[in-house]
Amino acid sequence: MHGRKNGYLESEEWIITWCVGHLVTMSYPEKYDEKLKVWRLDTLPFIPNDWKYEIIPQVQNQYNIVEGLLKREDVTEIYNAGDSGREGEYIQRLVFMMAKPNPKAIMKRVWIDSQTEEEIRRGINEAKALSEYDSLSDSAYLRAKEDYLIGINFSRLLSIIYGRRVAKEINQDRASISVGRVMTCVLGMIVEREREIRNFVKTKYYKIIGEFGNKENSFKAEWKVQETSKMYNSSKLYNETGFKNEKDAKDFISTLIGKEAKVTQVKKSKQKENPPLLFNLAEIQNECTKRFKIKPDETLEIIQNLYEKKLVTYPRTDARVLSSAVAKEITKNLNGIAKGFKNEEVQAYIKKMSEEKYSTNLLKTKYVNDSKITDHYAIIPTGQGYENYDKLPELQKKIYTLIVKRFLAIFYPPAEFNKISVVINIENEVFSASGKVCIKQGYLEILKPKKEENNENSETKQEENPNNSLDILNTLKKGETIFSQNFETKDAETSPPARYNSGSIILAMENAGKLIEDEELREQIKGAGIGTSATRAEIIKKLEKIKYIEINSKTQIITPTNFGEIIYDVVKSSMPDMLNPKLTASWEKGLDMVAKKEIKPTEFMRKIRKIHSF
Repeated sequence: MHGRKNGYLESEEWIITWCVGHLVTMSYPEKYDEKLKVWRLDTLPFIPNDWKYEIIPQVQNQYNIVEGLLKREDVTEIYNAGDSGREGEYIQRLVFMMAKPNPKAIMKRVWIDSQTEEEIRRGINEAKALSEYDSLSDSAYLRAKEDYLIGINFSRLLSIIYGRRVAKEINQDRASISVGRVMTCVLGMIVEREREIRNFVKTKYYKIIGEFGNKENSFKAEWKVQETSKMYNSSKLYNETGFKNEKDAKDFISTLIGKEAKVTQVKKSKQKENPPLLFNLAEIQNECTKRFKIKPDETLEIIQNLYEKKLVTYPRTDARVLSSAVAKEITKNLNGIAKGFKNEEVQAYIKKMSEEKYSTNLLKTKYVNDSKITDHYAIIPTGQGYENYDKLPELQKKIYTLIVKRFLAIFYPPAEFNKISVVINIENEVFSASGKVCIKQGYLEILKPKKEENNENSETKQEENPNNSLDILNTLKKGETIFSQNFETKDAETSPPARYNSGSIILAMENAGKLIEDEELREQIKGAGIGTSATRAEIIKKLEKIKYIEINSKTQIITPTNFGEIIYDVVKSSMPDMLNPKLTASWEKGLDMVAKKEIKPTEFMRKIRKIHSF
């Protein structure tokens, strides 16, 4: 009898079964020795030579089904079609290790970028020998061992030494301290940002704004100290654009009134702004936090569902570009959207692409770069799966449309701007103004522009000051004298750094390598963040679950709890390297090197053992 069975599907030629997440896990120390159940200093560090694994009790039934199928003598080929990434490889390899499949069966690996029928068929037809992915498997096992040892040894060590003190500080009978390779580093980023904000002292200062022209036709410009200024190196200045005291600012203004103002510089230019790169997981998680105020794990869950519904490509990717192979076939995705996606706004964008004959050849653009792709290319719509679209919840539809728009934008021309900057001189005191206006929307027609954030060090811009008109600035000529109509002070204030939200912390984790001060090391681990696209959302979720951080449900702003700050102080005083992105990012780089066969697994394991030899 063929068809659906308990835990698998069977036909004349195929048997299809599945894992329900992890089926196998690493055993706790007490499975090695019952005495290790009690946390004691004299049993640390715990570093097994022969690692033990066990079936997760809740999924024992499904494991038994999978094991039985793998051992069947009539199974001659076994295709591993698990999640196409390091963690997906690990889940399947653990099952193979425990189940010991039919030794006569040929083992192959299916690696796909979407769940469309075409891509699945391609993946099966082009499946490589499982051994081709052994180095990825090695990397996955090492990552798990590394995290296990840090979690077991350092959590126990700190809990034994500092547990009572921490419990007293939080008014509890007992407290355990949980640390992790990535988790503790992220906690450090959040606590350090919070303390920077808490200790920040706002400073008020006063800028000088001049109004030039006449009552009907005027513009505003901002003063900035120059070497020629009478205020150069003056102790009265807070910075190069403002005074410490309002009185000094007003006294300075009095020296300018009635003086001749001359235009000393007029610069006109045209600027082009290209569409942004495509979404990777971190970027879409950050975008969804900003737009929809949802947590990164919710975003991943939604995009995973869109992936399973065949609507988008594989979500757990760090790449923001396409491969050249995909770029050559990209019209399939476009045609699929044009025919299947019944969204009026999107259809209007596609119609314009056709009418304006926008090029779909991406091969020599920044959106295609094989060297910047590891496991998977950027998240894009497949142009398929629309039979599933109408049943989606509204938020999922919005996120899918967001991905479609980002994708279509790369085929649109750059946005174009006219920019003009003007410098006014009054007896060697310099005022600057600039204006910028969009003359061709290009891709901005799809991705509506965000309001520019004010930059306290920037010149007065036309967008920031509605009294500035590009037309007025455009009439000015170098060398002409203009009327200075009015001067005024403008209050300004220094600002603390912004708190992380649940989206921006994901981006900060992805780019943590940039926080490393050592230039040589920063270059060495370029591109290595902390955690991976597949695990970052879970790290944030765990920090919240163990009450080290709190996330505001409305704003998604992250703050450390008192407990989290106490743990941070314990780690900082005892093992500060755990808080340093340098250590975590360099480990991630090492795992990547194992996957690429640049170093041997035994070499990486030696380093792990050395770290735990305390």
